[in-house]
Amino acid sequence: MASLLRFSCRQGRTLVQNFCHQNKYYQRIRTITTSKKNTDSATVTGPVEAKETWQTEVEKEVAEETKDWVSYGYSYTDRDEDEWGHHLLMFAGITIAMVGGSFVIAYMPDPNMRDWAHREAYLELARRERDGLPLVDPDYVPKDSIELPSDEELGNQEIII
Repeated sequence: MASLLRFSCRQGRTLVQNFCHQNKYYQRIRTITTSKKNTDSATVTGPVEAKETWQTEVEKEVAEETKDWVSYGYSYTDRDEDEWGHHLLMFAGITIAMVGGSFVIAYMPDPNMRDWAHREAYLELARRERDGLPLVDPDYVPKDSIELPSDEELGNQEIII
């Protein structure tokens, strides 16, 4: 049980790391300093001008449409495609895989043929009772077809019966 929990935690970590590297809105940043001095600091002497953001009309419309929308992770730009992909995956994963898989496993034929062997044994017992034969035939293999070694060939070999 502990190994299953450990495995699922590791997979969860892997999925989150992959998601973070693919998501263009959330990326990890690592800063590297090459300065020899640890006390360096920068100061701004003049007024800082606001940088103008350049957006096309389409980008403005998309931003307005997706204002109160949290993506499922299938599409970061199209809300309909994102919801459609999510619903399709949930339907396929839960309905088809779990329900359909359970149905197939429940009704698949017996792979070891245990049920067939039981039925065949009962049919054979019923046939032997009906014909008046013994249930287990002591001469299943005819004695004249068996070739046993002679006493000279056996020598001092121990015989266990």
